[in-house]
Amino acid sequence: MHAADGYARATGKVGVCLATSGPGATNLVTGIANAYLDSIPLVAITGQVRADLIGTDAFQEADVTGITLPIVKHSYLVQSAAEIPQVIHEAFHIASTGRPGPVVIDVPVTAELAELTYRRPDGPHLAGYKPTVEGHVKQVRAAARAILEAERPVLYVGGGVISAGAADELRALAELVQVPVTTTLMGLGAVDEREPLALGMLGMHGTVTANYAVHECDLLIGVGVRFDDRVTGKLSAFAPQAKAIIHIDVDPAEIGKNVEPSIPIVGDARHVLAALLAELEKMERPAGRTAAWLQKLEGWKTEYPLHYEQPADGTVAPQFVIEEIERVTGGDAVIVTDVGQHQMWSTLYFHYRFPRQWISSGGLGTMGFGLPAAIGAKLGRPDKTVIDVSGDGGFQMTMQELATAVNYNVPVVVAILNNGYLGMVRQWQDLFWNKRYSFTCIEVQPDFAMLAEAFGAKGMRVSSSGDVGDALREAIDSGRPTVIDFKVAAEENVFPMVPAGQSITEMIGGKAPRKTGGAKP
Repeated sequence: MHAADGYARATGKVGVCLATSGPGATNLVTGIANAYLDSIPLVAITGQVRADLIGTDAFQEADVTGITLPIVKHSYLVQSAAEIPQVIHEAFHIASTGRPGPVVIDVPVTAELAELTYRRPDGPHLAGYKPTVEGHVKQVRAAARAILEAERPVLYVGGGVISAGAADELRALAELVQVPVTTTLMGLGAVDEREPLALGMLGMHGTVTANYAVHECDLLIGVGVRFDDRVTGKLSAFAPQAKAIIHIDVDPAEIGKNVEPSIPIVGDARHVLAALLAELEKMERPAGRTAAWLQKLEGWKTEYPLHYEQPADGTVAPQFVIEEIERVTGGDAVIVTDVGQHQMWSTLYFHYRFPRQWISSGGLGTMGFGLPAAIGAKLGRPDKTVIDVSGDGGFQMTMQELATAVNYNVPVVVAILNNGYLGMVRQWQDLFWNKRYSFTCIEVQPDFAMLAEAFGAKGMRVSSSGDVGDALREAIDSGRPTVIDFKVAAEENVFPMVPAGQSITEMIGGKAPRKTGGAKP
C-alpha cells in the first residue's frame, strides 16, 4: 500500500494496490488511513469471500468496506462481475478529482472468477458528486483587494497546491505582489526554497522566520491547507495580528473547521490562483507596499539561521548527512522519508525546488512508510535519484521490502540516520520528562549493512563525516538497491521545536542569534 502511495505522490497519478481477502485486506488499513489524511489518490482492490458466504463469518471474511468506512473517500462492495467496469472507472474518477483520496473496491471471489465482455462505460455519472473547481468570482475579487491592501501578507501553502498542480500559479502570484511564502510539511516543493520569498516550513518544527512571519502578518493567505495543529500550535494565538484570513480549498468541509476565515474560497487551487492572478493583473498595484516587510523577514533569516554543532563524540551530525545528500545530488533527488527526527531534519536542511520532490507521511505519521514508498516513487520516476531517509527504528518496521527492491531491481538508496533510539519520542522524554527514557533505546538492532547484503542489496556503513559524500556517490552510482548505515549522534535533538499546545513563537532552540548557519566538519 505504501508503495502505491509513494508512486501516486511522485507522479500525481492514481496509485493502485491489490490484496487478498481477510488479513490481506486488513493489512492495508494503515496505508489507507495514511493516504486519506494526506489526500493521496489511491484505489485499493481487495478480495472477498464468495457472495453467497458474505455475512456467515466464512474463512478469511472481513467487512472491509465497514472497517475502512471512516478512512476512505468512497468504497464499493461489488456484487457481480458485470459491475466491475463501471466501478473501476468511477473509483479512479473519485480518487483523482476534487480533494484526492483513497477508494476501496471489495470484490467477492465469485465476481473475480466470472466472465464478462468488457465495454467501456459511459460517464461516470455520479449524482451528488460535483466538486467545485472554480472559485466564486466575488470572493476572488475580495481576496485580490485584501492582498493589495496588506502591508505584511504571508502565503501559507499546503499539499493542496501540490495535488492541484498549482505551483506555477502560486509562484507567479508570490512574485507579482511580492508576498513571502511558507509551506506546511505537505506543501514542501510548491516553491523553490532557494528563492528570497521562501520562508521554509512553519509550525512545530518550522523555521523561526516562518513562525514569526505568520505571527506578525496582517493578512494570511491559506492555500490548500487544513490549519492543522502541528502548524497552528495554540489556536487562539495563531496569526493574532491578521486583519483578514483568506482560505482557499477544494474541500468545503475544511473551510472554517479550525480557523474561521474572513474570505473563504471553495475551489481547486490552480483555478482559484489563476483567477486571483487575473484579477490582480487588472488592478493598480502600489509599488513597494511589502518592501519593508520583506526586509524585516530577511533580517530574521540572518539573525536566526538554522544551526547545529558537530558531535563531540566523533559521530556524524545527522543534519550534515542531509546537507550532503543535497550537495551530492545537486538538489535534484526525490527525497522520501520515514517518520521521526530524520524526517524533520530532512525538511530543514534540504532545499526543495519542485513539486513532488518531497514524499513523506504527514497527517498519520506512519513509521515504516519510507522504504516501500521510495520503491513506489522510483517506479514512478525512474529518471530521478530516489533517496529514502530513515531512522533505525522506522526502517526495521518494513525492512523486509528490501527483498522487493532487489527482486524488481529498483535502485533506491536508503540513508539510515542510526542513533540507537526512537529519536523523536526520546526527544520528548528528554525535554519534557526529565530524560526518563522509557522504551525508546534500541539496544538490540541488526547490522544493517550485512542485512542489506543478505537480501542481495548493497550494504555500507559510515561513521565519519569525511566519508558521507563518497558513500552517497558510491551508492547512487552502483545502480543497485543500497542501504547506508550512518552512525549519527545519539542524543541530537531537532530544533526549533514548539511544545504541544504553545504558540508557534514559543520555540525551544533556534532563537538564539547565530553568526553562521550549519556547522561544517
